[in-house]
Parts: sequence; C-alpha cells; structure tokens
Amino acid sequence: MVNGTNRAPRAGLLPLCDGAQQSEIEARVLAQACGGDHRAFERLYRAHAGWVFGLCLRLTNQRETAQDCTQEAFVAAWRALSRFEQRSQFSSWLYRIAVNTVLAHRRRAGGLLLVSAEVHADELQGVAGQADAAGPIDLEQAIARLPQGARDVLVLVGLYGYSHDEASAALGIAAGTSKAQLHRARALLAVQLGLNTESI
Repeated sequence: MVNGTNRAPRAGLLPLCDGAQQSEIEARVLAQACGGDHRAFERLYRAHAGWVFGLCLRLTNQRETAQDCTQEAFVAAWRALSRFEQRSQFSSWLYRIAVNTVLAHRRRAGGLLLVSAEVHADELQGVAGQADAAGPIDLEQAIARLPQGARDVLVLVGLYGYSHDEASAALGIAAGTSKAQLHRARALLAVQLGLNTESI
C-alpha cells in the first residue's frame, strides 16, 4: 500500500539490538561523528547508504546517477554535520540532503520538473497499453514508469512520509500541485497494476 503515512524503514547500526538500544548506539555514534570522528561517520554511512541510494534511484531512474547522488549527499552531510541539530532524526535530515542533491543534479543537467496536475485519458491509455504489452509488472517498475513530477511526489509523500508542505518546498512547487501530482501518480499506478485508486 502506498499512502502518506509510510516512512522508509530506519536502517540500523546493529540489527540484533532492540529499537531503544539502536537509538542509543546511533546517538552515541552520531555525537562522535559530529565531533569529527571519520570512523563514526563511516558507520553512519554503512547504516544509511542503502536507503539513501534507494531514494536517489527512485527519483532519478538511473543507477549510475543515483550512485553519484548518494556519494554527493554523504559528502554534503559530512561537511554540514557540525550544524546538525540532534533533536531531529539523522535519517530525515540525510534524506532532505539527498533530495536536494538529486534536484541540484537535475538542474545542472537541464532537467525540468513536470508539474502538470491533470491526468489525461490518452495518458492513462498509453500506460495501460505499455502494461498490457509487457505483462504483469511490480510496484517498483510501475513507479519507475511514472512521469517525473508525479513520481517525485509519490516517492516523497507516498513512500518516505513527507507532508505535502515538505514535498512542495523541496520540489519548488505549490502544495496544491503536490496533492494533484499524488492523485495523478495513484491514478497512473492503478492503471498499470490493474487496481482501482482506492487500493493504492
């Protein structure tokens, strides 16, 4: 199910620890990293790199670009770590850096956000035709086929738990456009997956 409440799972430093122990360990490692400890930051990198890469891949649809953005995001995080306020979650802060990195990469490449909010009948038919020709597809493939603007909002709001205000601020669009793009993404996904929109 894709909805506005599901956040990406937190990557843990020690998978065998319970949640409280993990939080305590990560807080200690984070404090060390904020103090300039390279090894501590490397532990944070290993714990979170997979989730950051997944976010970048969903936003870029290109593995090599996602790898570049992941590396750039961690470099930016290391440089800004002394300014990180430990009252907020490190993962949320890191995801914001990753999103900004992807968007900066797009701007350098001359990419434009698709912000049309209207779902056209021919667009839905075109996606349905692709799905019929290709046979059954999984959710990740369906997300990858979405137009960029709709995919951006679905990834941020539907998968990573951003509010529409947060997503619109990150993407440089109006909150109303963010809501419309989420509706558009769900409609297109429903056609690809053979579902009704209430199922997504």
